[in-house]
Amino acid sequence: MAGTSATPRGRTATAPPPPAGPRPRRIAALPTAALVLGALYCVVPTLWILVAATKSRTKLFSTDTYVPSLDLGLVHNIRDLSDYQHGIFWHWMLNSFFYATVGGVLASLVSAATGYALAKYAFRGRTALFNTILAGVLLPQIVLAVPQYLLLSKAGLTDSLLGVLLPQLFNPYGIYLCKIYAESAVPDSLLEAGRIDGAGEGRLFVSVGLRLMGPGLVTVFLLQFIAIWNNFLLPFVMLTSDDKFPLTVGLYSLLRHGAAEASLYSLVITGTLLSVLPVIALFLSLQRFWRIDLVTGALK
Repeated sequence: MAGTSATPRGRTATAPPPPAGPRPRRIAALPTAALVLGALYCVVPTLWILVAATKSRTKLFSTDTYVPSLDLGLVHNIRDLSDYQHGIFWHWMLNSFFYATVGGVLASLVSAATGYALAKYAFRGRTALFNTILAGVLLPQIVLAVPQYLLLSKAGLTDSLLGVLLPQLFNPYGIYLCKIYAESAVPDSLLEAGRIDGAGEGRLFVSVGLRLMGPGLVTVFLLQFIAIWNNFLLPFVMLTSDDKFPLTVGLYSLLRHGAAEASLYSLVITGTLLSVLPVIALFLSLQRFWRIDLVTGALK
């Protein structure tokens, strides 16, 4: 009959075995435990700051550590912080925005130009220069703070905006990222076509190199912005005037005064919470543009 399959005489047809399902994934206990501990190490202090900022001066040390206050303590702390020394906290925040934004943009341009030159031009000593720049990544910033202070003091740039900005313009890790990105994102054939059309090297860098290196520059700017925003040692060494302090040094000076006046601890905690919010907002916004640039570059 149609639609039936014949089987050999004396044998019975058996159904094929069911396909084996996916094997349950085994979770490695040691790596998972290490990740959980690392997450707790990062989350617990942040959670403590978030909870402590909601408490008033009287409840900061008299209530449970991780129980938030519901009596508008955060609003009162922000108001007291704004009134402290005629709103100097917001002046410190504007200084941090200036240092981080201007320094991040200029450092990204310097890294882009240096990385582009190392990737697209062959000249004597290029490998040695690149290796020297890579060696700068291994040097901690604390080692360079004192030599930078001595050099800038001879130039008369201490306690000035330039004294904080100039050491931030050279970023070895940013140069390394721009070199790697320029090698993969900027084709040599496109540069040769531009030279045939009469474009100069500067025009090629601005019109071709910077545009194709856009996603990489967003990454360099984000890393440099966060590094300058969180930098403490360099402005602490360079600056002596309160009105030029960034947030890191300003909150430290407020904490030192709090050693003699315990009521300032609430202001320091609230200021620390407010100082984190702009970095989070910038990271989320730039991450969105970063993904758009990567998808656009892939489609092109």
